[in-house]
Amino acid sequence: MASPALTLPSYTSSTANKPLLGMTIGDKFDQIAAQYPDNDALIVLHQHIHWRYRELQEEVNRCARALLAIGVKQGDRVGIWAPNCSEWAVTQFATAKIGAILVNINPSYRTHELEFALNQSGARFLVTADSFKTSDYRGMLYELAPELKASTEGNLKSQKLPDLECVINLSADKHNGMWRWADLMDEANQVSQTDVDDLQATLQFDDPINIQYTSGTTGFPKGATLSHHNILNNGFFVAESMGFTSEDRLVIPVPLYHCFGMVMGNLGCMTHGAAMIYPDEGFDPGKVLEAVQEQKATALFGVPTMFIAELDHPDFPSTDLSSLRTGIMAGSICPAEIMKQVISKMHMKGVQIAYGMTETSPVSTQTGADDSIEKRVSTVGRTQPHQETKIVDPGNGGILPRGEIGELCTRGYSIMLKYWNNDKATAEAIDETGWMHTGDLATMDDEGYVQIVGRIKDMVIRGGENVYPREIEEFFYTHPAISDVQVTGVPDKKYGEELIAWVKLNGTDHEISGEDLREYCKGKITHFKIPRYFKFVDEFPMTVTGKIQKFKMRDISIEELGLNDQQ
Repeated sequence: MASPALTLPSYTSSTANKPLLGMTIGDKFDQIAAQYPDNDALIVLHQHIHWRYRELQEEVNRCARALLAIGVKQGDRVGIWAPNCSEWAVTQFATAKIGAILVNINPSYRTHELEFALNQSGARFLVTADSFKTSDYRGMLYELAPELKASTEGNLKSQKLPDLECVINLSADKHNGMWRWADLMDEANQVSQTDVDDLQATLQFDDPINIQYTSGTTGFPKGATLSHHNILNNGFFVAESMGFTSEDRLVIPVPLYHCFGMVMGNLGCMTHGAAMIYPDEGFDPGKVLEAVQEQKATALFGVPTMFIAELDHPDFPSTDLSSLRTGIMAGSICPAEIMKQVISKMHMKGVQIAYGMTETSPVSTQTGADDSIEKRVSTVGRTQPHQETKIVDPGNGGILPRGEIGELCTRGYSIMLKYWNNDKATAEAIDETGWMHTGDLATMDDEGYVQIVGRIKDMVIRGGENVYPREIEEFFYTHPAISDVQVTGVPDKKYGEELIAWVKLNGTDHEISGEDLREYCKGKITHFKIPRYFKFVDEFPMTVTGKIQKFKMRDISIEELGLNDQQ
């Protein structure tokens, strides 16, 4: 006979001793700047920037006025394609103040992905870095929109990017057809602060304010559309769980284009009057350690691979991390040994695990500061405040008893408004009673802790990045020598998973190699989406009805590549 505990339904709702914030991001930002004007707000070490809240507010208001001056209107989409920098945060808060919708563009995107994101969102404006690592952003823009070179600033008319009118380059150098950031900010003089304040006063907290692209199983990314209410509250309650106050100082080495950086990081800090600290443009373990020591940080974010790199860094033993007390590890399940080291060697006794997805703003479950190490490494915590969680039978949608495996669903303030211009995908993700279907398989224990045990879809998580094989397959179909391709994940000790592509050639070019296909990918798709392994085949494992059996592909690949010890 089943124990009484397991007869409980796999459903929890979480209350909170604090209500939801019923306000816009701009209003909360102004409230905090008035409350903590002299608190450290934004410290960007690689740019030598150290702003207090009143100084950050001045920059944000100036940027808001400048955007209005160049024609940005409420509801316009403003893309941002840049690594972590001060301008990213300023643009985030400034667009929120005037009701423009910020479109986050992954800094790793190449031409194929950039073109899709700009056109699908209908972005009229783009704030872009000049380059980052191996990415020549300016070169890619000139390739997609050669008309830019002969355009005057703000008057682009491009065949391939028909909605894009204005490009703002963060470089100090002047480039054809693009505003410099400094030139943009000079435009602020044309607009009064009263104009910004008046517009800000008309905004509603349920207005869309952010589009973030998630890789889609249909081959194209989907634009999760988030409101002020979604992300302001999620940032607030994630930080509440860590016990944040106006005295906290958070090092943010995770990318701002993702919810981890811009919501859990920027908005988590802003809602508490805490300091946002960016150690570098991208992740560098040595610079993270240096930032924690130099800035006496109290909290640190990262995916497990980041913490592993920090613990393994040669400067680790000589770095003073005694100021740390908490932080968040997310992106994938953390190995128990790493969690123990983060707690003992990095002084992060309150480190927590968070789980969610872009569509849920992002966090829907989180461990607590007092949870056991066992709970922190084997579960993704319990339902976040003001949210609901249930685990259902994927076949009939019924709630399962505790302990049984089913699909994890979540409901509450954090559920996205929709996928931008994609009603079909929205209806597939959010059911008629408001539940977001995550596609993840999970269990719920007697105490309400959720454990992720697998995925209904084929999603691969490589180093904390969600990769959907179908998107990569669609790309490979553009290669003239490929007639069919199937992509799946195989285990990897460093990244959790790596990609393997099974490729069927069309007979025109049998000399092609995996290295040739890797070269074909470079500059067109993001590096983490390029398969590490290639297997050339004449057929795929299939069911009698002709469906590809990816689990068999995975098993065969693991055996042939000798990866059994990587699991």
